Amino acid sequence: MTTPLLDETARGVFVIAPTPFTAEGALDMGSVETMTDGYLAAGASGLTLLGIMGEAPKLTEAESLTIVSRVLEVVAGRIPVVVGVSAPGFAMMRGLAQGVMAAGAAGVMFSPAAGLKGDEAVIAYCAQAAAAIGSDVPYVLQDYPQASGVVMTAAMIARMAEDPRLVMLKAEDWPGLDKITALRALSASGRMRRISILGGNGGLFLPTEMERGADGIMTGYAYPEMLVQVIEMLAAGEREAAYDLFDAHLPLIRTEHQPGLGLAVRKYILARRGLIASPALRPPGPKLSPEAVAEIEWLIGRLERRTYQ
Repeated sequence: MTTPLLDETARGVFVIAPTPFTAEGALDMGSVETMTDGYLAAGASGLTLLGIMGEAPKLTEAESLTIVSRVLEVVAGRIPVVVGVSAPGFAMMRGLAQGVMAAGAAGVMFSPAAGLKGDEAVIAYCAQAAAAIGSDVPYVLQDYPQASGVVMTAAMIARMAEDPRLVMLKAEDWPGLDKITALRALSASGRMRRISILGGNGGLFLPTEMERGADGIMTGYAYPEMLVQVIEMLAAGEREAAYDLFDAHLPLIRTEHQPGLGLAVRKYILARRGLIASPALRPPGPKLSPEAVAEIEWLIGRLERRTYQ
């Protein structure tokens, strides 16, 4: 069963799912099912697969399609599934996009290629990528200059949003709150088509991003139910309670967001919570030291004492 295509009304928590592996590095399809069921139970509004945290470069195209197809089977049309298709070349991007859309994905996501110089080069690349994925495929534009080295201003994004297939921005510039405000001001003044904006960066700025005009968050934090609750509290006017709940999780969010080590932390917690069977990353990848594990365990215990007493 397929879901409707992604559009500008998308909002809520789109959980970025990791790719589960066995300790030997094989795909763990049983964990794909338990993980997806866990995200649905947590209240996810959507899922994102094969992102940076999905170890996509370590997968073959066949493995990528296998993962996407199984998640779509478990989701069974209940929430939209977005798939990352960034690739070194447009032929690879086209093949993956067409494959996942045929399997029932709601849309795809890509970011500008690293090394692009100048506004016109960035805009031209994104237009070419949009043409490559297919004329009827809605897409998410990932704005993550910390990884790509490519800076996109609000004015540039407004120009790119003239393409009706650009339905969502994953806003991960840092600092990026003023950019969200600028984009919403452009839309309010009629100078930009309104698109969905979801924050990222591990969820570090969730409450303030929502108050600046974001529609939700796209991240893989290992306690997605908290993200759902914070958004619901803010919508209900419970600002203090929302920030209190978020602040209780912030030390663990920060630990999980460490460059280079964050995915190992996230998978450790997901395995501890029973969403995946093994915290293994496919090589090459970091391993947690005993000291790091002890720190994570202490933070989890502290979090549970503060939020579940």
